Amino acid sequence: MARDRSQYRCAECGAIFAQWAGQCGACEAWNSLQEHLPPPAVRGGAGPAATGWSGERAVVRLSEAQADAQTRLPTGSSELDRVLGGGLVPGSVVLLGGDPGIGKSTLLLQTLGRLAGTSPVLYASGEESAAQVAARARRLQLGETDLPLLIDARLEAILDAAADCRVLVVDSIQTLFSEAVASAAGSVAQVRECAARLTRLAKTQGISVLIAGHVTKEGALAGPRVLEHIVDTVLYFEGDSASQYRIVRAYKNRFGSVNELGVFAMTEGGLKEVTNPSAIFLTRHARPVAGSVTMATLEGTRPLLLEVQALVESSPLGNPRRLTLGMDGSRLAMLLAVLHRHAGVALFDQDVYVNLVGGLKVTETATDLPVLLAALSSLRNRPLPVDLLSFGEVGLAGEVRPVRGGQERLGEAAKLGFRTAVVGKLNAPRKPIPGLRVLALEHLDGLGEVFAQLVE
Repeated sequence: MARDRSQYRCAECGAIFAQWAGQCGACEAWNSLQEHLPPPAVRGGAGPAATGWSGERAVVRLSEAQADAQTRLPTGSSELDRVLGGGLVPGSVVLLGGDPGIGKSTLLLQTLGRLAGTSPVLYASGEESAAQVAARARRLQLGETDLPLLIDARLEAILDAAADCRVLVVDSIQTLFSEAVASAAGSVAQVRECAARLTRLAKTQGISVLIAGHVTKEGALAGPRVLEHIVDTVLYFEGDSASQYRIVRAYKNRFGSVNELGVFAMTEGGLKEVTNPSAIFLTRHARPVAGSVTMATLEGTRPLLLEVQALVESSPLGNPRRLTLGMDGSRLAMLLAVLHRHAGVALFDQDVYVNLVGGLKVTETATDLPVLLAALSSLRNRPLPVDLLSFGEVGLAGEVRPVRGGQERLGEAAKLGFRTAVVGKLNAPRKPIPGLRVLALEHLDGLGEVFAQLVE
């Protein structure tokens, strides 16, 4: 028989080429082509495409299909359950990514340790020895837990051992290899094959599979992008590994909402839940400080309060600096241009630095109004009240647009003792909130008047 000719697949976009090249011709990524053998052709018979996961005929009428009730399995961690949408769904595949040392293995081992007493589980590790896993378990106070452990990187061995379990943890997908694929572990072909067979195991046997994944230096999951498409849920660890706090955010979830986040604190005994995240992201100053404003952001269904700091300083450079931490830098440049056009505040000769305290990255537009208030406070060196809260989106025409969840944000602020709020006109509550004065701003041409009321 003639030997199958090798193909070269791009690890970034998945494009296939007959020969190796230094640069992918599809996505122009450098050194991303990896060798793999094409899958053998299937001749005759009904393959996997002809039937569903359970062997049923794949073509059914939507009116005849029965939606299964999603009976979730609590993980024992309310923060992790929040990110997952209420717990683990039988037959689901969850991919957890993050920087090295940020806590992926710790979180997975803690979760499986809590489930070991009530459900058949299996922890499969292809990158650590049994002694290393046992040392981590003792540090997490799981040494006495009767937790099944498999130290093997062979996919076939993991599939055989997981036949009777309910929850399977694989650490990590890049270390697994299948004997049916003639390439090294971590290659595109191996990652695709291992992820596909683990997904098939989850769907056919009703097993919840949790997979740890490595990330590249850019912060994206290593391996082909199809890995994120195959799985049901993609979770990312955020935060600096040198910091005490860790954030787990859902970027994809077929069984719940995305952009939900769970907050944990890394301690000597492992990851502990943070039940009141606003307390760690928000630092109340003893006295008013110029350039500091508290904003309310909505992450999924949870309102969070965090401090926005701005520093405006005369620039000695011909091109003033615009530096942001926690938000988009290009959006800051746009907001400063809108502030000049519609509020008459010129910052073209000033360096502007904006920081969202706590290390949380916010992508929603509710940061617009707090950033402008903080910048104006720093420019004029006039502190704003410490009990002031603000949120709102600013458009290019200078209008202050509403954001979702305004009532929830104001309710969280009132609960934490804030007395004044500056929001968009359409986010003003219909009924007064006891103890909270709401200043509604419709356009930036009224920002100077509102600022004067706040600092008087």
